Amino acid sequence: MKYKCIIFDCDGVLVDTESISVRVLIELAKPLGLELEYENAVDVFTGLSLLKCFEYIEDRVEVPLPEDIEPQFRKRTFELFQKELKAIDGIHEVVSSLEIPFCVASSGPQNKIAMNLKLTDLYSYFEGNIFSCFDLGKWKPDPAVFLHAAKTMGFKPNECVVIEDSVHGVKAGIAGGFDVLGYANPKSETVLKNAGAKLFYSMSELKTLL
Repeated sequence: MKYKCIIFDCDGVLVDTESISVRVLIELAKPLGLELEYENAVDVFTGLSLLKCFEYIEDRVEVPLPEDIEPQFRKRTFELFQKELKAIDGIHEVVSSLEIPFCVASSGPQNKIAMNLKLTDLYSYFEGNIFSCFDLGKWKPDPAVFLHAAKTMGFKPNECVVIEDSVHGVKAGIAGGFDVLGYANPKSETVLKNAGAKLFYSMSELKTLL
């Protein structure tokens, strides 16, 4: 194998949280006077930190965001995760077959990452190797979380590969000196490729690439 360590993003690569999160952002924006179409919202919000998502909404409404908008978001998404969250198709087969060290580096807070991995029966693979942008106070496309993950795991960036599905994550990986494999679909393939990722479209393809 070319690499000595694999760094997975979480949302959209390990677990399918993004459709739920986008739906909740649309729900929160509507009473503030901002109507968002789902497909457009997916394009806008995928890969953004939650703060940047709120800034996007705030820039387009004429009223201040509620002071408790983040707790509202966390409560509603956590409720839906408990009912609806699924692992990305094929990811169990990938991680269960790996014979080199791997970890997860995500923009979400530690408790959210852990909860979502537990809900999808992935936590045992990543326990002890979970890295969060919240721990560093720096978010993608800043490469800090990937650099921290690689260093903590004991490897240099050129010994690792990052698995991402968002343009911000791809840019973060490239900026940090990592090879990046981009989990793409027809809507995202152009921006991920332009950001510097080598594309794949299914987890069975990822097994072959690794």
